[in-house]
Amino acid sequence: MKKRWMGVLLAGMLLLSGCMNTKKQPEIKEPVIKETEDMQKVSDTEAVKETEADTSEESKGEVDAMDKTMAGDGVAAHGALRVEGTQLVDRDGNAVQLKGVSTLGIVWFPQFVNKDAFADIKSWGGNTIRLAMYTEEYEGYLSGGNKEEQLNRLDEGIKAATELDMYVIVDWHILSDGNPNQHKEEAKTFFADMSAKYKDYDNVIYEICNEPNGGTTWEDIRSYAEEVIPVIRNNAKTAVIIVGTPTWSQDVDAVAAHPLEEANVMYACHYYAATHKQELRDKVKKALDAGTPVFISEYSICDASGNGGIDYDEAEKWAEFTDANQLSYIQWNLANKEETSSLIKSGCDKTSGWTDEDLTKTGLWLKQRLSKK
Repeated sequence: MKKRWMGVLLAGMLLLSGCMNTKKQPEIKEPVIKETEDMQKVSDTEAVKETEADTSEESKGEVDAMDKTMAGDGVAAHGALRVEGTQLVDRDGNAVQLKGVSTLGIVWFPQFVNKDAFADIKSWGGNTIRLAMYTEEYEGYLSGGNKEEQLNRLDEGIKAATELDMYVIVDWHILSDGNPNQHKEEAKTFFADMSAKYKDYDNVIYEICNEPNGGTTWEDIRSYAEEVIPVIRNNAKTAVIIVGTPTWSQDVDAVAAHPLEEANVMYACHYYAATHKQELRDKVKKALDAGTPVFISEYSICDASGNGGIDYDEAEKWAEFTDANQLSYIQWNLANKEETSSLIKSGCDKTSGWTDEDLTKTGLWLKQRLSKK
């Protein structure tokens, strides 16, 4: 019908034009108009576009949330890490600062070892998860705990971090068993298994003795490390390894007199800001000046008990110090235990998707720190 009326209209125009102008007019062809079915297709396409436009804001919010979770300076950006001098560097030799959180005992708060929780930490700006596996404490790996269950939990955590493009630290969390040599053979077996299983993972870091204490000397720790590190190197040839230091990993300056003759090794320093202040920062600076690579593999902003008052001034001094020296840092702890150092309020039963109202003062402080560019 539309084609017929168009033809009549054009014919009328030609007659009128001929009466008014004696020049021969060029032939005017009737415009081609697609059939009704094609027109319907065009109409449908436009409708789809309009629908997409209507939902674009909603979709954009979802995409932005996903981008924020997957963005950052993770394994895709940096690859396998190594140690050059005192600095942790990426595959291109650029300085890298790992930053993130440590779980509490994975046997006590297993619900927080999950991909969604780790994704929340990444959305704040973190790129690393530390999986703390206690050895001697109640139901620890070597004190009656279910070994298979704990190994499965470690595997879940490692794979979740890997899927999120994050680095992950496997922490042999000695504490009450103050001298790592006490369970050296068990440690060798554990790290042989772990390094064989994850030898092809560029993001796995091994921490072989959390906090030596009780009079354990650097030479004690060194002799332990000299036996454990080769076990890891049999499988993970170049993986970064963190070695604890005397006095709950505070005497990091003791290493310089007799360091390990191993590549890609760093030395742990742990601090709790309300207890450990300028004196410990001076030790770290002394260690760095002597060529000792330092990794802050555990810290918090309260006192050393993990449940005392927060010292915000010292916390900021430590943050400035670690950033100025490009030191990696891992904050204690991802749990809802009723103590100052936990990131989640004890009354919150969420295992991910936390709002600011769900976070403790410590959690809010860390979120702000990680969010800084």
